[in-house]
Amino acid sequence: MRILVTGGLGFIGSRLVDDLVALDHEVVVLDSVAPHVHAAEPDYANPAATYVRADVRDPEGWRAALPGVDAVSHQAARVGLGVSPADVRGYVDDNDQGTAVGLWCLHEAGFRGRLVVASSMVVYGEGAYRCAEHGPVRPPARAEADLAAGRFEPPCPACGRWLEPELVDEDAVLDPRNTYAATKLHQEHLGAVFGRETGVPVTALRYHNVYGPRMPRDTPYAGVAAIFRSSLERGEAPRVFEDGGQRRDFVHVADVAAVNVAALTSPEPVVGPVNVASGSPHTVGELASALASAMDGPEPVVTGGFRLGDVRHVTASVARARAEFGFEPSVAFADGVAEFATAPLRAPSP
Repeated sequence: MRILVTGGLGFIGSRLVDDLVALDHEVVVLDSVAPHVHAAEPDYANPAATYVRADVRDPEGWRAALPGVDAVSHQAARVGLGVSPADVRGYVDDNDQGTAVGLWCLHEAGFRGRLVVASSMVVYGEGAYRCAEHGPVRPPARAEADLAAGRFEPPCPACGRWLEPELVDEDAVLDPRNTYAATKLHQEHLGAVFGRETGVPVTALRYHNVYGPRMPRDTPYAGVAAIFRSSLERGEAPRVFEDGGQRRDFVHVADVAAVNVAALTSPEPVVGPVNVASGSPHTVGELASALASAMDGPEPVVTGGFRLGDVRHVTASVARARAEFGFEPSVAFADGVAEFATAPLRAPSP
């Protein structure tokens, strides 16, 4: 197959490119090597791929990359939760506008292959919860006054009791709670509408907390694993927000790439959202401690700090990925963290 990967020089995209090339697919990469993402030309670019250097917001880049393409993996995006409302234009431009331009160009080209869109678990907002009295419930956004007082667990909206977190599946109500989340959900919606109107099968892969080699380092927009590692490399203790009890699913980039390959090449396309996770939740505090131990660094410091855009617990059911793709995570948490402690990371942008 001839497969287009947007953002194919990024963290996840570059691993996907390597895996597709290893399977003898013909790969085209559309990537601008934007200075706010890359400090320098990546030294890991796979020489077997064809590269189109253009921004996804530029129709000419898509037009140059699309001829002969059988499938598209749209990985290009501005990532992270953002630092302030000042980030809103950048997220909307890169994620919403970039996706809209791509869909417009796919339609223009008469594309009828399959499209895989990189989404995120942030579209869920809080994960799934159960109240001992009221059963499954959806807690509202946590109040700033509660967070400042150290009350981090969301209460039952009916009775105020503490809730038991559960695994969230793809049918859950969506509730994006920051700018990045809102743009990822909009990407899903744009893709779904395009699929219905054209007959193109569109899969939205909802990544959970991805970590591994080539993550960006020393940036507030990076994943928490890279932020912790950067602190440890400076000899500083990782600083953990809240009480460190936030539950997440940390999934290795190798497993994320494997699900992407399956979504692009499986005998029958899968339409709709699919969670991409390890199926083995851990707390943020556990990640910080495991990484500190692997790097022989100082123990984490629990700060009690918080960000209003964060949620308390969000962990995933991977039942659909197993059923549709035969997916079984290959990298255990302990092994992945040990590898990540010394894995090459991407240099920060200026």
